[in-house]
Amino acid sequence: MEFQAVSVQTDMAVEARELVRGRSRRDIPGVRVHEDRRDGMLVTRVHVVSDEAARLMAKPVGHYITIDVPRFKERDSDLRDRVTEAMAEVLAPLLARPLGEHVLVVGLGNWNATPDALGPRVVDRLLVTRHLEAVVPADIRGRMRRVSAVAPGVLGTTGIETVDIIRGIVREAQPDRVVAVDALAARSPSRLLASLQVADTGIHPGSGVGNRREGITEETVGVPVIAIGVPTVVLAAGMVWEVVRRLAATLKEDAVFHRALAEMEQDDQRRLVDEVMGPELGTLMVTPKEIDVLVNDMADVLSDALNRALQPDLDRTEWA
Repeated sequence: MEFQAVSVQTDMAVEARELVRGRSRRDIPGVRVHEDRRDGMLVTRVHVVSDEAARLMAKPVGHYITIDVPRFKERDSDLRDRVTEAMAEVLAPLLARPLGEHVLVVGLGNWNATPDALGPRVVDRLLVTRHLEAVVPADIRGRMRRVSAVAPGVLGTTGIETVDIIRGIVREAQPDRVVAVDALAARSPSRLLASLQVADTGIHPGSGVGNRREGITEETVGVPVIAIGVPTVVLAAGMVWEVVRRLAATLKEDAVFHRALAEMEQDDQRRLVDEVMGPELGTLMVTPKEIDVLVNDMADVLSDALNRALQPDLDRTEWA
């Protein structure tokens, strides 16, 4: 059985891997995976090694780390603290560079659309230090990394491609690396505000919802790019497709229904859903009804984790 390339839109590497594996559940050549369960979380590290694996998964060669927190929407403060700590631990080695390094954090997205406002809200809570070098005490200055931040908006409100804005800032401010934070699209509703993804491959804004823009990567902006994202929406058609898939797995007692679906390849199942529901659903996207508070909670987690990873030599009381 040959592997089929991903045809369902998703920003999540773990979902792309599962889609490629399909019913065979076989390992994909050129993909290495390690899972670690702890404290109510599942940390999955996916390393896409080969160009063929990258083609199949529609994800560039590189490392993808996902923290799944199914109970995040319960708003448990202790769990939120554990997620923050886990995220800081994931980011620390990726940002473990000399203190003299300048890091630019970019909050991608639209302030005025709550499901797309995660990036700007993270930037709003971030400890920005580049402008403080001349005014902080020498002791703190010697332990403080230079951090700058920007929320460049979206093409629809600025009239400028986001990557062009970032290229200009990189050229003038000369950061050593960029950390891009963005809201993502997932295939499964269970991942909404319940999965956090970190990648060392950069990011392609809008790709998960079929609105692909030029990528923000080392090739396009000139410095390494770390991408951080959290799913806030699912495409409605994708959600219907997921329901069909689960029905096929659940209703095994109904031999006719189960056999009809089980004999169809995943692409055929997707086409069936598109034919039946496509005209009505179009590009409709679904997001949780508690999206405002959940995006704020996640922005707190990501900004706190970034502050810890970017400023490991500062005591939290010095920047909280």
